[in-house]
Amino acid sequence: MREINNLKTRLSAAFEMKDLGPAKQISADTLNLSQELYIEKVLSRFRVNDAKPRTTPLANHFKLSKEQSPKTAEERKVTLQGFVDADLSGDVDLRKITSGYIYTIGGTAVSWMSTLQKCVSFSSSEVEYVPIAEAGKEMIWSRKPII
Repeated sequence: MREINNLKTRLSAAFEMKDLGPAKQISADTLNLSQELYIEKVLSRFRVNDAKPRTTPLANHFKLSKEQSPKTAEERKVTLQGFVDADLSGDVDLRKITSGYIYTIGGTAVSWMSTLQKCVSFSSSEVEYVPIAEAGKEMIWSRKPII
């Protein structure tokens, strides 16, 4: 047990980490760790523990390998792209404008928003400006952890 505690101490000095308790399942070749309690704690902290689960864009039957990883600097280049649009006749009943944006990294959507505009716009230019401003705020927030 002293060796395990010593290893935890050395790892804590090199990395930011928490001790989440003993491993739930250990086999001869593999160590499987469960972070279920941690995930539930984070969901509870942000008051989204009743959120509905969603699948990832990649189906469960896909298996990835190192051979599929990018090898050249050009292949490793990560590009964050954003797209913005507004629909002047989005909601004919309420006469509100639908606007939104989407950000992609390497062609995969990572952030998006579509909503009825909450303000009154006096021109078509202003209609387009509202989602551009919202998308700009999202870009500033999104760039920090990526770049």
